[in-house]
Amino acid sequence: MEFPLYLWIGFIVIVTAITILDLRTLHKDAHTISIRESSTMVAIWVLLASVFCTFIYFYAGRVRALEFITGYVVELSLSMDNVFVFLLIFMYLKIPKNLQHRVLFWGILGAIAMRLIMITGGIYVFQNFVWVFYIFGAILIISAIKIFFVDMHQDSFGSTSNGLRSLLNRFGRFSNTLDGEKFITIDKQTGKKLFTPLFVALVLVEKTDLIFALDSIPAILAITQSPFVVFTSNIFAILGLRSLYFVVDGLVERFKYLKYGISLILGFVGVKMISSIQGFHMPIEYSLVFILSVLLGSIVISWYLTGKNHHK
Repeated sequence: MEFPLYLWIGFIVIVTAITILDLRTLHKDAHTISIRESSTMVAIWVLLASVFCTFIYFYAGRVRALEFITGYVVELSLSMDNVFVFLLIFMYLKIPKNLQHRVLFWGILGAIAMRLIMITGGIYVFQNFVWVFYIFGAILIISAIKIFFVDMHQDSFGSTSNGLRSLLNRFGRFSNTLDGEKFITIDKQTGKKLFTPLFVALVLVEKTDLIFALDSIPAILAITQSPFVVFTSNIFAILGLRSLYFVVDGLVERFKYLKYGISLILGFVGVKMISSIQGFHMPIEYSLVFILSVLLGSIVISWYLTGKNHHK
C-alpha cells in the first residue's frame, strides 16, 4: 500500500475533528455568513490543502503532490456547478440565509460518505476494466457540452421538490413551515413527527452532489488512481465547498461566465482520459497549468465583463 493505513486513519480523525469544531464552536449559533467570513474560511481551506500537498510531496514525491493539487483544483472548479444549484434550491424553498449553513454541513457529510463509496468502486473498475475509460471520457465530454449550452433554471427544481413533498405527504409527514434549525418537528395538534422544508433542501442537496459526483469522480480518476490522493483531494474540495458557496452567493452576478471555463476543463479531462488509452500521456504539470489557466481566466473575464456591464 502506497499510503499506509495509519495515514488514512489519521486523515479521517483530523477531518472529523475539524468538522465537529466547525459545527459545535464556529457555527454553533445559526447566523447569516458574510462574504468576509466565508472568504476567510475559503482561504483557510486552501491553506490547509497546500500544507497537506506539501506533506504528500515529502512523503510520496513530486508526482503524487502534483496529482493531489491538480485533482484538488479540478474538484474545486467542478464544485462551482454544485454551488449554483444550491443557490437555486435555497431560493426555491425560501430557506433563510442563517439556516443554509446547517443544510450544507450535513449535506456535505453525506457527500463525503457517498464519495468514499464511489471512489473505491471507481478505482476498482478503472484498474480492472480499461474499456470504461472510453465510456467515462465520453460522459465527461457530453457533460461539458451540456454545461456550455444549457442553463440551469429554477423551474427544474420545482417538479423535483414538489415530487418529494408529495411523497412525504402520502405518509402525512411533511410540514410546510420551518421550525428553526430542525429537520424534523412535532405537530402540536396531532403530536406526530413532521419533516420540515429544511429536510427537503437537505435531500435535494444530497441528490445534487450525487449527480455531480458522476462527473467529478471520473474526472479525478483520469488524473490519478492513487486511492489516498483521490480521496483526500476530494475531501478538501468538498469541505471548502460550504465557504465557497457563501462567497458565490454574495457575488453570484459576477461569475456569469464561469460555467464556460468549467465546461472547458471537463471536456479537457474527458479528452485526456480517452487519449491516455491510445498511449498519449500528457505530463501532469501541463494539465495543472492548463486547468488553472482556464479556471482563473474564466473568473477574471467574468469579473471584468460583468463589472463593465454593471457600470453602464
